[in-house]
Amino acid sequence: MIALSNLLTVLLIGLGLFFMIAGPVGLIRLPDFYTRAHASGKCDTVGQALILLGFIIYEGFTFDAIKLLFLILFIYVLTPTATYAIVRAAYVLKYVPWKRGGERQ
Repeated sequence: MIALSNLLTVLLIGLGLFFMIAGPVGLIRLPDFYTRAHASGKCDTVGQALILLGFIIYEGFTFDAIKLLFLILFIYVLTPTATYAIVRAAYVLKYVPWKRGGERQ
């Protein structure tokens, strides 16, 4: 019988992989820079955190798990901040958002 921790580990890692695959699909399918940055930033952050949580559950409560928790914390702080800075730079440089009926960039 499969242990509950192993099942939860596989579920979290699988869900994280789904989000990590959905990010590039969003980059291809969405119409402009702003929506692409949103998809990439959100999917990467959530996907990486879920995968690392799966690793924590697999590893158990050890010093390595604490390191992974700190890594998740840094990811949740730094990735949205970097995405904001990139999008803000595009806005300051007058990069025009896509409007319905307009051409995709």
